[in-house]
Amino acid sequence: MSKSLNVIWQYLRAFILIYACLYAGNFVSSLLPIAIPGSIIGMLILFFLLALQILPAKWVNPGCYVLIRYMALLFVPIGVGVMQYYDTLRAQFGPIVVSCAVSTLIVFLVVSWSAHLAHGDRKIIGDKGTKK
Repeated sequence: MSKSLNVIWQYLRAFILIYACLYAGNFVSSLLPIAIPGSIIGMLILFFLLALQILPAKWVNPGCYVLIRYMALLFVPIGVGVMQYYDTLRAQFGPIVVSCAVSTLIVFLVVSWSAHLAHGDRKIIGDKGTKK
C-alpha cells in the first residue's frame, strides 16, 4: 500500500509542478504588453527551474514521461480542429507549401551555418593530410 501511495504522490507532484509553471506562465503572459503564449513562458520557467537545479528533475520526470509517451494522442484534437478549415487550406494550398518549403530551407541554412561557426573545421587526430 505504501509503495502505491508513493507512486501516486510522485505522479501527482509532477503534474502539480508542471501545471504550476503553466499557470505562472499564463499570469506572466497577462502582465506583458506583447502577446507571448503563457504555455511558452511556463515552459521557459520550468526550463530555468530545472537548469538552475532549483527544481530536481526527478520530481517532474514521471509526469513528463507520461506526457511524452502519449504526445501523439494529444495532437488528435488539434488535427480535428484544423479540419474545420479544410476549404481555406485547400484554397491556399500553394502558398502554404511554398512558405513551408522556403522556411524549412532557411532553417537548414541557418542551422548549418551556425553549426559550422560553432564547431569550425576540426582536425582529425593522427591525420597527416592527404598527399598525392
